[in-house]
Amino acid sequence: MKNEIIKGNYAHLKNCEEILLESSIGDHYFQKEGSARKAIEEGLDQGTLFVAIAEGVCTGFMFYIKNGAFHSFPYLHIIVVKEEYRSKGIGKDLIDYYENISDGDKFFLVVGDFNSNAKRLYEKIGYCQVGEISGLYREGITEYIMMKEKSK
Repeated sequence: MKNEIIKGNYAHLKNCEEILLESSIGDHYFQKEGSARKAIEEGLDQGTLFVAIAEGVCTGFMFYIKNGAFHSFPYLHIIVVKEEYRSKGIGKDLIDYYENISDGDKFFLVVGDFNSNAKRLYEKIGYCQVGEISGLYREGITEYIMMKEKSK
């Protein structure tokens, strides 16, 4: 499947919100009414939310924070792929795009302990677990801090 990654805009807001709310990330972190929309709007306003489009359909998106890790390194804040499009390379395409447009020689993200498929993908493409924090965003969930160094 050929994916086009483009800068998100407010025309993508509804699709991104639906994708996020229908994901395990939405189930675990965005239960409060309007919180998913608020997070997506933040990415749109910062200009760091990008969507994957395949065959005219918004299949996923990512939102990164330029110096979000330790005020020095790019941090992938949210990445989510529409359920029926998972395991088709869209997540990898979004991460590749994030790494290519981000400044820096290290990239960071966190992944919840409930999201083993995502953690496996991150490890497969070169991310290593460098720490863990229990209860960072939600009590009862351990977040694994993942880092990848840019190839030299």
